[in-house]
Amino acid sequence: MVQIAQPHRTAGSAHNPSACRSSRHTRVQHLITADESSLVELEALLATLPICSTGRVFIEIPDASWLADIAAPSRMVVTWLDRSQRSGAPGTGRGCASGEALTRAVTAWADEMLCAQDDQTRIHLLGGYLGTADIVDHLVELGIRPEAIHAPAQYGLSTSR
Repeated sequence: MVQIAQPHRTAGSAHNPSACRSSRHTRVQHLITADESSLVELEALLATLPICSTGRVFIEIPDASWLADIAAPSRMVVTWLDRSQRSGAPGTGRGCASGEALTRAVTAWADEMLCAQDDQTRIHLLGGYLGTADIVDHLVELGIRPEAIHAPAQYGLSTSR
């Protein structure tokens, strides 16, 4: 018999204390974002992580010419978000604006994977202000403490520096 894994959270459901204590939530994971303006900072951050680190890296780029080899720990999933291949806001017919693909991907991932008061996820938001500000707002709405979110100090997003 084939068993189909159930999604972590279904539409409209919320995390509960039991789910938040499950093994997938009790280990340290990383959420890291970047865009084409922060690739050097991204590489420096990834170089400081232990080789056994787990988590997600989301990188928004203008087009496929920006794709590069990124050295990340083997248990980290790197997702490239090519703006030229994505649409903008639904119903507008516009192309994807800077920060828009990153915001959509990270908020969807966070809705699925993060628990309120999550002290097991290390969050580093690199990249442009627009996407970063929207992601910070969403994470705080989910219950993540602002001081647990690391974003560039010049953005003044009331996060830890």
